[in-house]
Amino acid sequence: MSTPLDFSYETRPVRVVFRPGGAVSATPGEAARLGLRRLLVVCGSRGEAIARLVADALGDACVGLHAGARMHVPVEVVGRAVEVARAAGADGCVAVGGGSAIGLGKAIALRTGLPLMAVPSTYSGSEMTPVWGLTEHGVKRTGRDPVVQPRSVVYDAELTLALPVPLSVTSGVNALAHAAEALYAPDASPLVSLMAEEGVQAMAGALPLVAAAPDSLEARSRALYGAWLCGACLGATTMGLHHKLCHVLGGTFGLPHAETHTVVLPYVLAYNASAAPDAITALSRALDTHDVPRALRELAGGLGAPRSLAELGLKEPDLTVATAQTVADSYANPREITANGVLGLLTAAYEGWEPRSDA
Repeated sequence: MSTPLDFSYETRPVRVVFRPGGAVSATPGEAARLGLRRLLVVCGSRGEAIARLVADALGDACVGLHAGARMHVPVEVVGRAVEVARAAGADGCVAVGGGSAIGLGKAIALRTGLPLMAVPSTYSGSEMTPVWGLTEHGVKRTGRDPVVQPRSVVYDAELTLALPVPLSVTSGVNALAHAAEALYAPDASPLVSLMAEEGVQAMAGALPLVAAAPDSLEARSRALYGAWLCGACLGATTMGLHHKLCHVLGGTFGLPHAETHTVVLPYVLAYNASAAPDAITALSRALDTHDVPRALRELAGGLGAPRSLAELGLKEPDLTVATAQTVADSYANPREITANGVLGLLTAAYEGWEPRSDA
């Protein structure tokens, strides 16, 4: 006899506009709907050209463009951005770009309470969550606060056409990680599980198409759709071992965000497989495979993504430090987190060994 349903699900107020060309055609209208008339556009240095298009589209409603976003959201970068927002008299922010830009927008919202809009140009999924992150003294802290949830998100697949294939692949697997962890989160629900499986299927199907034809708007749209669903899953559930590991590796050792997620995910899924059979079953359906960790590793590696933490610059002595930081705090995970288990996982990911579910 099946177990009776027992779950909670909470939606957060966010409006999504999914439209090619929407960065220019939809963002001004979304700002007007929110009553925002003095917007600061924030981005990273590499995304400044795209952000300028959004700023120009906003016209008089834009009071400045700040291109200071950096990976892992260092606190000193946030302090400078907050000063710029206050000096401009901004009544809101528009974050244009990937996870770093949206992370900076969230940090500004956290410090000032200003409403945030997001125009993502990668598949990070951060725009769909109330999760913020800050890095200080080599340690990345994360938390949840409704104030950082973007009020409006404009998905424009045209913005992702220029995203290089290697970054498209790792950014896409980063999104897959959000859905994978949502499937075994303690606060998972049937609706989240449906979104997670659909998001994984959409992204896994889109990435080979993006790699084969980077200028295909159809393939890019499919990947962005998957990223939206995967990000929404992360926004509705609690993060586990995978995200904790990636925050440690990024915040303490400066490893690139999306690439780290891509390398680590198969090993975490192998570690958790025996304790999360329903999640593995759902992922098996979405990926059409009997070996989820291996299929994910081959999907990413076959499209040119890195296969080991050593390739990303981690050093062997760092494994012990990373293990200690990871086990120092308690957090939800389907399998018990032990120092030996984490060190074994990290060692396998460092060497790039075949992920084994019985490890």
